[in-house]
Amino acid sequence: MPGENPREKILAYLRSHPSQPMTRSELARRLEIPPDGRGALRDALEKLVSEGVLEIGKKSRYQLRAAKASSGLVGTLKFHPKGHAMFFPDPGDESNLAAGFDLAELTRVFVARRDTGTALDGDRVLASIHKPSPRRNFRGRGEMMPDPEAEVRARVEKVLDRRSGRVVGIFRQNKKFGWVDTDDKAVDGRVEIHGDTTAQPGQMVVVDLDAWHDAKLAPRGRVIEVLGWPGDPGVDIVGVIRRFGLHTSFPEHVLAEARAVPEEPEAEEIARRVDWRDKLVITIDPADAKDHDDAIWLERTNNGWRLAVHIADVSHYIKPGSPMDKEAVDRGNSTYLVDRVLPMLPVELSNGICSLKPDVDRLTKCAVMEISERGEITKARFIDAVIHSRAKLSYEQAQAILEGKPAPEGSENGLVEMVREGWNMASTLRRRRFERGALDLEMPEIKIRLDDKGRAVAAEQVVHTESHQLIEECMLAANEAVARVLREKMKPAVYRIHENPDPEKLIEYAETAALHGYTPGDLTNRAHIQKLLDSAKGDPAEHIIKLGLLKSLKRAAYAADPLGHYGLAKGDYCHFTSPIRRYADLIVHRSLQVLLDNPPKQTDRTPSATGLASISRHISDTERTSAEAESETKMIKLFEYLSRVAEMHDPHEFDGIVTDARPMGLFVEVPDMGIRGVVKREDLPGSRWRFEAHRLAWVSAENTVVQPGMRVPLHVAGVDSEKRFVDFVLAGPPTSPGLKRANLPAAMRKHQGANKPAPAAKAGPPKGRGRQGKGGKPQRKLKHKRRR
Repeated sequence: MPGENPREKILAYLRSHPSQPMTRSELARRLEIPPDGRGALRDALEKLVSEGVLEIGKKSRYQLRAAKASSGLVGTLKFHPKGHAMFFPDPGDESNLAAGFDLAELTRVFVARRDTGTALDGDRVLASIHKPSPRRNFRGRGEMMPDPEAEVRARVEKVLDRRSGRVVGIFRQNKKFGWVDTDDKAVDGRVEIHGDTTAQPGQMVVVDLDAWHDAKLAPRGRVIEVLGWPGDPGVDIVGVIRRFGLHTSFPEHVLAEARAVPEEPEAEEIARRVDWRDKLVITIDPADAKDHDDAIWLERTNNGWRLAVHIADVSHYIKPGSPMDKEAVDRGNSTYLVDRVLPMLPVELSNGICSLKPDVDRLTKCAVMEISERGEITKARFIDAVIHSRAKLSYEQAQAILEGKPAPEGSENGLVEMVREGWNMASTLRRRRFERGALDLEMPEIKIRLDDKGRAVAAEQVVHTESHQLIEECMLAANEAVARVLREKMKPAVYRIHENPDPEKLIEYAETAALHGYTPGDLTNRAHIQKLLDSAKGDPAEHIIKLGLLKSLKRAAYAADPLGHYGLAKGDYCHFTSPIRRYADLIVHRSLQVLLDNPPKQTDRTPSATGLASISRHISDTERTSAEAESETKMIKLFEYLSRVAEMHDPHEFDGIVTDARPMGLFVEVPDMGIRGVVKREDLPGSRWRFEAHRLAWVSAENTVVQPGMRVPLHVAGVDSEKRFVDFVLAGPPTSPGLKRANLPAAMRKHQGANKPAPAAKAGPPKGRGRQGKGGKPQRKLKHKRRR
């Protein structure tokens, strides 16, 4: 009937016929919807499905969603390259807290590919939690037992919020039918395209998906952007930016507010602050850094050291609720891709008035700490200050000073002494931190160098030297001091937390370490974890041991409650030192204002407890998204570089470690770059190699032995960029001995023992008589299966 709401008609009919699911066409006929009302019917059905009122069953039939017991959790879905996904429940969500699950145990839950529904990577979803059906153990005579690999699993019930709702792929066309081939693991194969597009077949495009509620149907969407031809400079990186939904530009009203900020601090504001412009305040940053958000000053005292950590006072320029503030909280943090930075703040602030550049006046929030000879923070106070940075040192320049070289030409007196005294203090802080149980979880970091066309030309390991550790310890001390005073004064803030690991996961990790030949001890004891990490340094299994530990630990995140930081062994911890690139730090600065020795007349408001919890969840998600995008662009360029290396006439030589030996060849790893691959047996140099299983080794005709634990020179033979795997060839003989039997993984030792040459035979029947039957007669061999 004209004028009636299709939504109410649909619900009324399905409620009166609950056992009769209907297709859209059947509903249109039953409800007597005229042709010009079919569009409204379609929209109403899609909205009811998205709201969870209806569900789509077999053969695209609509039905009322059955009422279920509360067994769902809200969280984020992350896809694995192999197609399955992991569900990360939100520990701060009120509905999750009321659901009755142990959220400390369910930090991440496996989701089979068939149970991901229509969710995309990074989507916020509602997932049901269940235990898998028991499997039959045939060796146990029909005994039913749970699957040990997955005690609990999840199934996506509803997509609550799309991260971006966009996929990137290659446009294809056959006559008038167009589609996009995508390697997005959340979408099987292709996305059907409707609407006009200027894309040419073979070009990379961005697709905005339509409402997609039925995983049995192919997703549909519109091409909203043509990125260009694969292989063209920059196309691959822009594809990642679009897929992860990152911001590349600022709205005009945000830029207008940023441009209105004065280029120099106001005289009235300078007069209100503690004046540090006559002190030797310096910055130490990467050589190419432009957003300098921290600076230090220190001096030796009778009882230890006095350290001042100055942080750019972003809160003075960005006020709560302003356009710049809303944009900053939406972004959550800056994103550092391999070829560009996507800043949280407009460059007028991040590289301008907020950057602590040398030889200009800048406003700061400052933590002044008294540190004892033992590395303990005995006293701390906090002030609004103004500084005039006296030196901009790179990490390389600071390291040269620590190694006994002079300061850069034109440096002020006292710079060398302060930097070296800074390392004396930092090494004391660092030693105390590890004595108290902090974990050394540093993983190899690679910097990819690009040419002016954006092509990868070099890959270099980033070495964290004493100069890096000097600044790191200063920042950790300031973060801890600020978090402590906020907790003690019960001020609402955002804390950086890393909760204690689940003991069961540590037990599983201990079993993994034992399989690789280590004696892990009691891993609920931090000292035993660090002892295990130390024992793995330099071993072929070091990467596996560190990665396994990281997977056993919970992910660091933001929260409104001070839960402490397990990895750093700190009971109080927050992020205070980088407000230019992290929104969490900006909130902490606002929370700290009322505790300053010289607070401003008008302090900034902070969100409510509920608001802080919501912001904490949001910026934890944006941090994870940025980290994944950063990693993805780095891997794209790393494999681009390796592909170029494979084509070189004079190839680059990599220092690798043999991690395993199999009949098909060698498994190898280049630890400095974090890449793994194989040397196939047909690619072993020369023509005559044999595999000796009893010692897990490949041996050449010249008696060159290659086995696990040996360091070997490698050349790149081929690259599979999609699977992220490399084919290597040996570039020469091993450069170090292999592992001793005691240090081999347990599985390898067992394999060795099973394949050792047989000992000399004892006295017995002469050869050729075979097994003896009754009466000493040879036992007849059976020709059928019983012979086994």
